[in-house]
Amino acid sequence: MNIKAMTLGAAITVALSTIPLEAQAKTRLLVNCFWPAKHFVCSEVLPNWISEIERVTEGRVTGNIPPKSVAPPPEQLVSVERGLVDVAVQFNGLIQNRVKGPLVAMQPFTGINDAEKMSRALWATNREFFADEFDTVHLLSQFVISPGELYSQTDTPINSIDELAKRKIWALPGPLAAITKKLDAGVVSTPAVKSNEIISRGIVDGNLGLDPQALRAFQLMPYIKSNTRFSKAVYSTSFSVFVNQDKWAEISPEDQAAIMSVSGDVLGAAFGARWNAAAAAAEAAYGDAGIEIITADPDFETSLIEASSFVTEGWLKAAGEAGIDGAGALEFYKAQLAE
Repeated sequence: MNIKAMTLGAAITVALSTIPLEAQAKTRLLVNCFWPAKHFVCSEVLPNWISEIERVTEGRVTGNIPPKSVAPPPEQLVSVERGLVDVAVQFNGLIQNRVKGPLVAMQPFTGINDAEKMSRALWATNREFFADEFDTVHLLSQFVISPGELYSQTDTPINSIDELAKRKIWALPGPLAAITKKLDAGVVSTPAVKSNEIISRGIVDGNLGLDPQALRAFQLMPYIKSNTRFSKAVYSTSFSVFVNQDKWAEISPEDQAAIMSVSGDVLGAAFGARWNAAAAAAEAAYGDAGIEIITADPDFETSLIEASSFVTEGWLKAAGEAGIDGAGALEFYKAQLAE
């Protein structure tokens, strides 16, 4: 090697040594998605968020999504804690033994028909009342999807407590499954992504907790005959997005702040807005699918509200035991929705 080349190499080495380690380091996040690969969460919302992270960190933090989920829906939190993936999204109903706060958005007849607004309201409530509840991972965002509804798979709509009690119902895990059981209906409860296996095979003759976009995403419209529509949202589901603590610690404080600037209520609102659009598009297809919308009998709605009150009472008690002001959080959340 000649002297000129040696001098150039030494100069490059010296120059590189003056660059802070944080600027040289690159962190790649493995972001899991348990929805089907073509679902907009996996194909749009999370990829767009990863792009935003790359933009605000000037490429120091990047990410990618595996082609298939590395863990089933109930094990998203565990998969991040164990380091199988760096980031995941978890349905809060499946970890209610671990966290209580985000269930504020899952109380019966509390939500509204606007997932974006509910998502922003949930994050604001989180920051005010239970920001530190996740202690094994770093919380990035929380969001709420469009409200779940009640559907009949027979020619007879479900429009009374008596009719509901006669049915075998697929119900979303958590409060809806508990309510349905209390009303003496037969219940089959699985994560939403497994609902097709139950509904398409005729194991049940009604379902409670899916929103319009879920019917389309999980190819369930051919099995639905009617949708009973209440004046208030029967139920909404909330999710949490989090990152492995060790992986988060690899990122500089400046880049952590940049990532949070595009997470939190920003990411939550992106989830909610996309759910709003998907639900509206799916509902527009009800006519062609032969799904009739039935207005709930007021007595049925009143009875269902009364029958579900134990869910909120139980949540308030559990929240209190976890050190959360449940009543304050619930009123704060409702006030955010009313603005």
